Amino acid sequence: MQVRRMLPSPERRAIGPFVFLDHMGPVDLPAGRAMDVRPHPHIGLSTVTYLWEGRIEHRDSLGNTQLIEPGAVNWMASGQGIVHSERTAAADRAKAQRLHGLQFWVALPLGKETMVPFFEHTDAADLPELTVGDARLRVVAGEAYGARSSVSATSALFYVDAYLPAEGRLPLPDAYEQRALYVIEGTVRVADEIAEQGDILIFEADTDIELTAMQDAHLVVFGGAPLDGPRYVWWNYVASSEALLERAKQAWRDDRMGHVEGDPERIPLPEARPAVRLLPE
Repeated sequence: MQVRRMLPSPERRAIGPFVFLDHMGPVDLPAGRAMDVRPHPHIGLSTVTYLWEGRIEHRDSLGNTQLIEPGAVNWMASGQGIVHSERTAAADRAKAQRLHGLQFWVALPLGKETMVPFFEHTDAADLPELTVGDARLRVVAGEAYGARSSVSATSALFYVDAYLPAEGRLPLPDAYEQRALYVIEGTVRVADEIAEQGDILIFEADTDIELTAMQDAHLVVFGGAPLDGPRYVWWNYVASSEALLERAKQAWRDDRMGHVEGDPERIPLPEARPAVRLLPE
């Protein structure tokens, strides 16, 4: 399956509390082919999974089993540690399906990075949908355009799924210090900058931003307050200190981070991978 990793990158390590962005697909899985991400651990972050096509079954060490479908949100706050798997559901393996979606990681605030983990699923029907000018929007998480998502975000942020017709315009929320857009499909213009499919544009604080679709466009806009201190990103872990990383590494080596019921496989620890230090920008 093709995955485009947009964050972190050499040019930018974080946008608000968002420290990781994977764009999955779109990919056509023929009958008998499946997505299988074996059980693996997380600390210090929330995974935010959102699909446009296909279905994924989430299972975790808290005992949750949840099928996520298009337009819904899986929000998993790992805190002090959680283990989960993401796979094509058994009922879907014998048929072809198209899979397309995003997964963000959101760094937990310093006061919550070792919180008790939790998992929350929000159905598509429970997310606010609205029209702003020519744009059709869904507020996936946080607050924007006068609407608030019911997803239990752990920090000040916004994450909006947007569709614009050709020549349609959309202002960006101005209540957040760090803001960006990612183009899923189409082409948009912001002042003299052009962003095409797969591009991210990052905007300066305290400036009024309006984007115009040069053709029918699908994009996400997102951002929030800057990180509230340095973070280290290593494998599936985000932490404010290397000591926390080392404890989490040893916990996975010792098989002390919990198990996913009915899924005994494990992704091994990648011992040689270096940590990346993120600073507030």
